[in-house]
Amino acid sequence: MPSSHRREIIETLLIAIGIIGLALLLWFMRGLLILVFGAILLAVILRIIARPFKERLGLPDKLALLVAVALVAGVFALAFVLFGQEIARQWETLRQSIPSAWQGVLQRLEGYGFAEPLRQWLQSVGSGGQGVLSSMTRFLVSFSNAIVDTLLVIFGGIYLAADPTLYRRGIAKLLPEAARPRLTEALDDCYGALRLWLLGRLTSMLLVGLLTGLGLWALGMPAALTLGITAGILDFVPFVGPIVAAIPAVLLALATSPTMALWVVLLYLVIQQIEGNIITPLVQKRAVELPPALLLFSLVALGLIFGALGVILAEPLTVVLYVLVKRLYVIDALDTPTHIPGENNGS
Repeated sequence: MPSSHRREIIETLLIAIGIIGLALLLWFMRGLLILVFGAILLAVILRIIARPFKERLGLPDKLALLVAVALVAGVFALAFVLFGQEIARQWETLRQSIPSAWQGVLQRLEGYGFAEPLRQWLQSVGSGGQGVLSSMTRFLVSFSNAIVDTLLVIFGGIYLAADPTLYRRGIAKLLPEAARPRLTEALDDCYGALRLWLLGRLTSMLLVGLLTGLGLWALGMPAALTLGITAGILDFVPFVGPIVAAIPAVLLALATSPTMALWVVLLYLVIQQIEGNIITPLVQKRAVELPPALLLFSLVALGLIFGALGVILAEPLTVVLYVLVKRLYVIDALDTPTHIPGENNGS
């Protein structure tokens, strides 16, 4: 075998080993990667808030970002002062009412013979052969990890928002010089698409939370404010969020009567229809429209890969992947014109 041919085989083998090694490294670091994306998303939010202070008031970039961070912290502090006591009171009402509501559900199911199988299934799921001390230890470890992850995302997001050009330029330098302009354009498009998506999603969350709170208040439900805020926050997660948000409201309504529970279910269904057929189409005219089937399967796939954080961040991560595929594959590789969401909307 000629030495040149042998050298080509060795080089190909080394490249294949390198690619496999990189793939394994990325797989083992997937938890960190999803946190990095969370920090990027927070950085985009801060840049959105800072943008009016920079463009309209003429503040320096760093000062505008500082104002944005202070504004976000101030909003959370003000909300805590104004609504914290009421939310805490309503949350305590939920905490005390849901167990009795659950017992009421079981009592009604006993008439149909479903209560005992349901109890046995829940016991088998909850026990797992572990003691109370072990469960408490796992909870404390998970809670500590969640706090650390949250702080990492917050500070990482602030650092990324402070100088996004530095990190974008650093990523571009990892590629050959000829490919750097394409990557820069793609990153700009991702930022523009994320910006539009965030504005649209926050608008939908606000309207869903407002409609839910007002609707529950009109029905005479307790803890309407807390349930409305919960519905608005969980609307960030498509498909899964609205279902999870409806569960405590329905259980609480069952403690009153099956009729009230039926009205609550109808309220949530109507609000979801309003969101899906009125709010979302209006918002998506100026935001990012993702094919529903693509979003559904992305939610499942990213949940399997990244866990709960993958489900929470599935939609914005899908937006980024959607833009990258269109820019780097459809347009650049296939030379096929296509619309890029958020094109020319970079910072």
